[in-house]
Amino acid sequence: MIAYLFGTVLNIDSQHLILNVNGVGYKVYAKGNDLQKTAIGKEISFWTYLSVKENALDLYGFHTQDELGFFELLITVSGIGPKKALGILNLVPIESLRQAVRTENVSHLVKVSGIGGKIAEKIILELRGKLGKAGEMEAGTLRDESDVVEALYSLGYSQKEAREALKEISEEIIGTGEKVKEALKILGKNKK
Repeated sequence: MIAYLFGTVLNIDSQHLILNVNGVGYKVYAKGNDLQKTAIGKEISFWTYLSVKENALDLYGFHTQDELGFFELLITVSGIGPKKALGILNLVPIESLRQAVRTENVSHLVKVSGIGGKIAEKIILELRGKLGKAGEMEAGTLRDESDVVEALYSLGYSQKEAREALKEISEEIIGTGEKVKEALKILGKNKK
């Protein structure tokens, strides 16, 4: 199983990129915003999920283990395969998905993701028990992240810029103040 890749981007397409890892080119499907943030020749790393089918081996790449973990949860929902799960994560931030599942808010999930009501109900029904205790811990994290977005917004950044910077912050960084400092560094680098 291929769990992690680090290499140089050889090619970028609308849904995937080719990653050169020690002379071997891996086709890695990734979220659209992850593909837009990278460039040919740039070194990047991905936590990966290998989808094994009768006629294909497909790699799906994520910048954080949290994204990979939620992707793996999504594909446990009946009717959601890897491509559909990646499409959902492309449209909806993980925090919004978790919040919709915890609050059992089908209409919110339909509005933000564009997925149908039946699929949204399935996601909520099948993931509700799987988030369990972790969901309680994530509620504090969600408040912390919304505070970071508000702080960056008050400093003149758009909410979109703030959310994008928040996605790039390492999971090891804890606390609102530390996350704001790290986000400002990221936003400073992105403006160059």
